[in-house]
Amino acid sequence: MTDKLSDIGNYKTINWDRVDDAIDKATWEKLTEQFWLDTRIPVSNDTNDWRELDDTHQWVVGHVFGGLTLLDTVQSQDGMRSLQLGAVTPHEKAVLNNIQFMESVHAKSYSTIFSTLNTQTEIDEIFHWSDSEEYLQNKARWIVDLYRNDPDPLHKKVANVFLETCLFYSGFYTPLYYLGNNKLVNVAEIIKLILRDESVHGTYIGYKYQVGYNQLSQAEQQKQDDWAYDLLYKLYANEEKYASLCYDQVGWTNDVLTFVQYNANKALMNLGKEGLFPTTASDVNPIIMNGINTTTSNHDFFSQVGNGYLLGQVEAMSDDDYTIGIDDTLPDEGDK
Repeated sequence: MTDKLSDIGNYKTINWDRVDDAIDKATWEKLTEQFWLDTRIPVSNDTNDWRELDDTHQWVVGHVFGGLTLLDTVQSQDGMRSLQLGAVTPHEKAVLNNIQFMESVHAKSYSTIFSTLNTQTEIDEIFHWSDSEEYLQNKARWIVDLYRNDPDPLHKKVANVFLETCLFYSGFYTPLYYLGNNKLVNVAEIIKLILRDESVHGTYIGYKYQVGYNQLSQAEQQKQDDWAYDLLYKLYANEEKYASLCYDQVGWTNDVLTFVQYNANKALMNLGKEGLFPTTASDVNPIIMNGINTTTSNHDFFSQVGNGYLLGQVEAMSDDDYTIGIDDTLPDEGDK
């Protein structure tokens, strides 16, 4: 037993006062500043909007959220754990731990939505569909295979960024569309909080990819580029089929794929690469872009948390705070 322990050597303490990469500390601070939980969003306020949707549109909302739940499960259970194996600094591992936890929060958030808007029978059907649908499972299996079996840590980062910054967005289109039409605004608030997180995740992991990529020879970089674009072609071809399955019935497929293309280019940008599609922000449905860019909702602190996560201002109580409602025009006891 003693010999085995001696092989480990001294265990090193993480020291946040000595950080090798300032991006690690900046990302940690950003992630902790914007911490949130789904239980503080009053999804029940959207029940009237939900009842106004017909069965087809309710199906779309429920099943794209089921798909998002599956992908967030992949990220929380396999994604961050695989990236930790290639982490260079203890601070990078700490950031990835933080991201892993928030991916679990994201996955749970959809259950909060389901339990508020759907019956148990509907929820069971959605999860059965998510666990068996071919094109959705393709996304999950292909990415998980890279996480578990590809020995190249840069490939794992590419897969992660493509999932975070591109593949999620076919599902995000739906709540952003309803938000743009002033419907399901609290459901959309959860999605916007998730979007805010994913933006940081994709940027950070893309940056870590570029650090490793820049240490390669030109020939090795070309191999990395070819591999990344080949993967994106494969993922996008599958995404076309998945979007058609989800959205043909409501006529949104082309708009959704335009949104996916726009975000595929953003994913490539996070990795320091050229965009693949000619699509720009001006090509995306303006209702969707407005939903992404909307600033903090004016939420009451005691009932809701907006996507800017407003914090209440607290001050000490004074004696006067206890006289609320007392009519100070009444005479004192001594005046009677």
